[in-house]
Amino acid sequence: VRHGETEWARLGRHTGHTDIELTEVGQAQAATLAPRLAGQPFEAITSSPLVRALETARLAGFVDRVVVDADLREWDYGDDEGRTTADIRAERPGWTIWRNGVRGGETIAAVAARADRVIARARTHEGDTLCFAHGHVGRVLGARWVGLPAAAGARLALATATISILGWERETPVISRWNDGVDLD
Repeated sequence: VRHGETEWARLGRHTGHTDIELTEVGQAQAATLAPRLAGQPFEAITSSPLVRALETARLAGFVDRVVVDADLREWDYGDDEGRTTADIRAERPGWTIWRNGVRGGETIAAVAARADRVIARARTHEGDTLCFAHGHVGRVLGARWVGLPAAAGARLALATATISILGWERETPVISRWNDGVDLD
């Protein structure tokens, strides 16, 4: 599950380790997740330590079972924290995080290594694992789940307060559902 809307997400600002709360819209989005996830038998429930993910978990009805997992924390954008893609491209034409990375922050390889650890832990469980995380790290999780390089996350759009299901077709890891959200309008 990607967390609900924040002000920076709404404005397209890269929000890595800055701890920003959900907007009122984000809180409403997170609350719509509760009936969609209710009754699912999750063996493990994990969340990024950042407040926007933890608050989404709480509003979705999982505050009592969630375990913080630092590996689900969003990409560390370093000097690009809080900036929009347009701002960064004014200095570095043609820039994408997937191809060019960030200045003074985390490499895509480091994000992939964290995603691989999350996946390895999830695969030790017999049942399902529910993760509350963020846009870029969630996209890397999706790519790595199906054995693609982390940069393939560029092809996996992920809106706020969406559910994505990484599952299996027999012994093959697959993306069963992706970017499934609820329109509040």
